[in-house]
Amino acid sequence: MPSASPGVTVDGPLPSLTYDVAIVGAGVVGCAIARELARHPGLRVALVEARDDVGDATSKANTAILHTGFDAVPGSLEARLVREGSRRLAAYAAESGIPVETVGALLVAWDQEQLAALPRLVEKAERNDYHDTRILGPAELQEREPHLGPGALGALHVPGESIICSWTTTLAYATQVVRHGADLHLNCRVEEVSRQDEIHVLGTGRGTLRARWLVNAAGLHADTLDRRLGHDDFTVTPRRGQLIVFDKFARGLVSHILLPVPTALGKGVLVAPTVYGNVLLGPTAEDLDDKRATHSTEDGLTLLRDKGRRILPELLDEEVTAVYAGLRAATEHDDYRISAHPGQAAVTVGGIRSTGLTASLAIAAHVTGLLTDLGLDPGPARELEPVRMPNLGEAFPRPHQRPELIAADPEYGTLVCHCERVSRGEIRDALASTIPPRNVDGLRRRTRARAGRCQGFYCGAAVRALFEGAGA
Repeated sequence: MPSASPGVTVDGPLPSLTYDVAIVGAGVVGCAIARELARHPGLRVALVEARDDVGDATSKANTAILHTGFDAVPGSLEARLVREGSRRLAAYAAESGIPVETVGALLVAWDQEQLAALPRLVEKAERNDYHDTRILGPAELQEREPHLGPGALGALHVPGESIICSWTTTLAYATQVVRHGADLHLNCRVEEVSRQDEIHVLGTGRGTLRARWLVNAAGLHADTLDRRLGHDDFTVTPRRGQLIVFDKFARGLVSHILLPVPTALGKGVLVAPTVYGNVLLGPTAEDLDDKRATHSTEDGLTLLRDKGRRILPELLDEEVTAVYAGLRAATEHDDYRISAHPGQAAVTVGGIRSTGLTASLAIAAHVTGLLTDLGLDPGPARELEPVRMPNLGEAFPRPHQRPELIAADPEYGTLVCHCERVSRGEIRDALASTIPPRNVDGLRRRTRARAGRCQGFYCGAAVRALFEGAGA
């Protein structure tokens, strides 16, 4: 197994020191907050995660859309942070090599009621300071999306909606966190919380961790941790979203993100290209009691296929590469639940739904401001050294397509995973990275190895041999 870098712990006792700030939860939002705090070299920061990898829960199983915020609730905290976060993340992605494609979205109206709702969505977008929407008639819609199912009456075009790699985003944040002196503690589930002499004492499966300030970014479990702090502000109801991933041969069927007119349950079932060259169909929206229910179901997949047949009939003739499901942290409120707790030196970051990826950098700045208002003195800030992440995007040159790279290092020209065109050099780099994978699934998120149409049937043994040999 690959060795972790200094600053990353995965087992053994925790340090006995008292941190300035501890962030519980290393999803995309927790990692973004830790990254923002790492800009202040005077702070000793700990990022604490129950699983053995960053971004291994809700953050890894979303639709990976970089939103404009056009349809957020006007005036809400979510609307402001998504709008601000979208600009921040677009710039960060360009700097860090995170693949983004601005494909635009079409909200397709299939009946008169939905068609009548489009002008209201234009007005809503303008209230959210997004002014580029345009209503399309059926002829232009069909011209833009010739494979669309019959009966569409029109659509709202939102040109700024983009697709992004959510895996690489979270990992980029966490990599900067560790490289700038913060500690990442994995396999470190927080089981108890108390406060003694103005110090938060976190009882974890790996021992005790102490911090003067606490940020609760625990995602699906943020309500549980919030109650341990003595609050009852919200309840997380896990909302399962099942998705179907179609093979790359389906990519030519769709040019935009195809969305339904939204409802109270969310944006509904969409068809969207991915930066990896596939096509997504989903998600469902199933409110559950079990925060571990990330399995797919026959009923859920049947529903998706029925919806997909209406939206893009030819898609159902294409091969399915994979199915997966994720849980979103839905609450009884229609806005984020980000709250400062005066007298407790704590901030709760709850109810962060699928827009959390887009809003992550803005949420981080907002939370740092709340901590400062509570009395944290972060000291002077610095610019972080940029990271340059491995490119996982199909629309950009991959290592095996770069002769100069292969000439300097032939390992980049030796393919291991032929479905996804992943080279030995990419796998080697991931295994030697700042936050190496702890298993072959983590390696897949870093390289795409085993994520193609054969799902590791042909390359699985070779990939595992490379993974196991990395710790030798």
